Amino acid sequence: MKIIKLLPGIVLPIIVALLACWLESLLPIHLIGSAVIAMFIGMFLNQFVRKTDVFATGLKFTSKKILKFAIILLGLSLNITAILHVGQMSLTVMVFTLLTCFGGGYFISKALGLNWKLSNLISAGTGICGGSAIAAIAPTIDADDNDVAYAMSATFLFDMAMIVLFPIMGRALGMTDQAFGIWAGTAVNDTSSVVATGYAFSEAAGDFATMVKLTRTLAIISTVIVFALVQLNLKRKEAMALQQDGSALKAEFSIKKIFPWFILGFLAMSIVASILPIPAQLVSGTKTASKFLMVCALAAIGLNTSFASMKKAGIRPMIHGFIISALVVIVALLVEMGMGIV
Repeated sequence: MKIIKLLPGIVLPIIVALLACWLESLLPIHLIGSAVIAMFIGMFLNQFVRKTDVFATGLKFTSKKILKFAIILLGLSLNITAILHVGQMSLTVMVFTLLTCFGGGYFISKALGLNWKLSNLISAGTGICGGSAIAAIAPTIDADDNDVAYAMSATFLFDMAMIVLFPIMGRALGMTDQAFGIWAGTAVNDTSSVVATGYAFSEAAGDFATMVKLTRTLAIISTVIVFALVQLNLKRKEAMALQQDGSALKAEFSIKKIFPWFILGFLAMSIVASILPIPAQLVSGTKTASKFLMVCALAAIGLNTSFASMKKAGIRPMIHGFIISALVVIVALLVEMGMGIV
């Protein structure tokens, strides 16, 4: 009976995901990923879906459980040793851009009065790898679906601008293929956008940008662990506060219930990919499956999110995203200049 109750909310996101993948395939250039397309389709359909409870249970399952499984599968496509070897030149740039995202994001969110979850989702999407980072961190900090949708929207909008502006600026600055590849790989957000930006400059720049982007993806591991510890600490304080004021004397704090166990699966898969000779076809297959399941999960998030709810957040999250994106672009370029790469 439970499976039957879940089915409508699982099947609908799958249909939306298939439609999104088809629409992406029609694009002459991959300017927008299927995950973003699926989320926006879901948000459009939300006005019809929210009128019935038939999909509610399955949508929650898809946006939470299937999302975590997709992240675990993603680990198998990340050979830590190979990526670090290829992307070692970009590590210094990435350290500075990550510090800019989360350090600068903290002060900007305070000034704009944003909640810390939305702020850090935007910072993670900008500093690490767009939708994948947002998707990985969201369940770790129990982020609201509206916050996830807003963070995805913010990173997507600025990616579109970067795809057009980066090649123009790169040529104006006289950048080499390698220098542009590092710049695009560290400053542009989503993978599809990095690829589009890099190859718009040159084939060599596109190859290098893609490898740098894979190096950035590894930051998901450490970032999720940090946010897991932050969330654990917050939950512990909440439990203690409830016990002290007498409103919930039986309040319990359970690390077992709160810790994001899925990230251990992600780490295990990454380690396996790094030490065992896994067939390329298997790696490619799991990466494709992971990507599709993530599209399904983001479709479910979209189906749970209304434009009206996002509208209440106002323009402040977009301002936050714009400032962070601009800072990352500038810092990445300055660090490259300081290293003598440009």
